Amino acid sequence: MIISIANQKGGVGKTTTAINLAAACALQKKKVLLIDLDPQGNSSLSFIDLGTVDGSAYELFTEVEQPWETFTYSTNVKNLDLVPARINLAKLEAKLVGDFDAIFRLRDRIEQVRSQYDIVFLDTPPTLGLITVNALVASTHVIIPIQSSYFALEGTDDLLETIEKVRSRPNPELEILGVLVTLFDKRTALSRDVETHIRKVFGKKAFNTMITRSVRLEESPAHKETIFTYAPNSSGANEYAKLSKEVLKRG
Repeated sequence: MIISIANQKGGVGKTTTAINLAAACALQKKKVLLIDLDPQGNSSLSFIDLGTVDGSAYELFTEVEQPWETFTYSTNVKNLDLVPARINLAKLEAKLVGDFDAIFRLRDRIEQVRSQYDIVFLDTPPTLGLITVNALVASTHVIIPIQSSYFALEGTDDLLETIEKVRSRPNPELEILGVLVTLFDKRTALSRDVETHIRKVFGKKAFNTMITRSVRLEESPAHKETIFTYAPNSSGANEYAKLSKEVLKRG
């Protein structure tokens, strides 16, 4: 499986999901690759010091002759490898624009190592530009995190439209694996109402597991840890472990 975690709305728990879902699958003895495609590099910062990085996602796209070892780093999570992102990734769209194979770059690169991994996760930037389209073209599945807030579904139509465009031409195999309710607060009526609405709109596509709002989840990246080592008995660790089982079952 190659899974994009996508939502062009920021602050929906996309990177938190990428980090911890990748780690949860690795802990289930799956060989996992996480590719950080967000120029902010937040997924990368949870695992490595970007000051020590030579090759990164930018070079993965632009230096197609370079071997994968140039961009791939081991993490402190067994079975989990990382292709980190640095700020230079922000220049990628300008560099690729006009190239006839621009939207296929990532797909072609991942094909070279696909047999080495059970799952590849792609953490996408909060935009619907060329990088996100590359991720969707390269993916077999997409997970859409949606925050349980008043404006939860705002912008989702644009993402679904982009997914349909990708399915109509470059990647007809792309499927929505699931919609994930994030930052859920069961104490508030608003959160519960939004969850009900999301389930009404997406039906069986909505994961049973929801990710509740958690200080521990917010703190763990600052300590360069996943939730499983930072707070292994927390609700966040329990929820991402449950989510990984749902993902593996659906895939």
